[in-house]
Amino acid sequence: MSRPGRNDPCWCGSERKYKKCHLLSDDAGTTAPPAPALSQRVATRPAPTKNAHLILDEAGRQGMRAAGRFNAELMDYIRPLVLPGVRTDELDRLVHEYTIDHGHIPATLGYHDFPKSCCTSVNEVVCHGIPDGQVLREGDAINVDLTTIVDGWFGDQSETILVGETTETLRNLVSETLECLHLGIAAIKPGGRIIDIGHAIARHAHAHQYSVVRDYQGHGIGRKFHQDPGVPHFPDHELGQFVVQPGMCFTIEPMINLGSHRTVLDKHDGWTVRTADGKISAQFEHTLLMTEDGPEILTLTQNGPQRGHRF
Repeated sequence: MSRPGRNDPCWCGSERKYKKCHLLSDDAGTTAPPAPALSQRVATRPAPTKNAHLILDEAGRQGMRAAGRFNAELMDYIRPLVLPGVRTDELDRLVHEYTIDHGHIPATLGYHDFPKSCCTSVNEVVCHGIPDGQVLREGDAINVDLTTIVDGWFGDQSETILVGETTETLRNLVSETLECLHLGIAAIKPGGRIIDIGHAIARHAHAHQYSVVRDYQGHGIGRKFHQDPGVPHFPDHELGQFVVQPGMCFTIEPMINLGSHRTVLDKHDGWTVRTADGKISAQFEHTLLMTEDGPEILTLTQNGPQRGHRF
């Protein structure tokens, strides 16, 4: 990827000038590239915007497809390595090395001082878990969230992976969370409204007596990580009026809880989000391109769970 001029926008999507963002670290060879958070806070309400700048031309669509393909390849690589006895920071090391070895950028590393190359959220951690010395145990559930910058385009996805043998209760939660994702994808059409996604997800989750996290949401994506539209996973009548047009990319990433939808943010690290009641949460995420014929999943894996899979 060619370097921008000193006064051009930085390659990382921060909207700061290159000289005030990554110029010095790039010169020193110590860049820790910023990346997207796994999901935006719903409390952050985007201002009304004209949508033309969000619509990708064919070159942009191909760029997003390439980013999604690599991110899916990375997920297929790391999934079988999620085993009892493995530390979450070892998974992070493997993600980092695989990404760099293929000439791409692990997007979360350095984003607002996030210290790792992926997010690992175990059991009651809803999202943004920081890989560390935690050892995975038989029966755990871990959401692995991967984001990669490929030639300036962002690919983003996550899966909840069951560690060894676990309970029927947990298997059902994870299975229905995957179904929530695919129902959300199926609900949105060219010219449709974001609220259609939230209706489909909440209807299915509530039918199974689960709750839908409201504090965090999906987001538009492209050369910038967070942009319009915000994608709540419940029927939000404010953000939900956004109309999705062909050429727009966005994520759907429902977080579904066994207990209350309420969450708490870790005051120590400023990142880790847990369920307020300590009950388990699950999540799946895909990056999507809206085409003239409907949503195209850009982060579809070859070996991972597809719609209808039962864990």
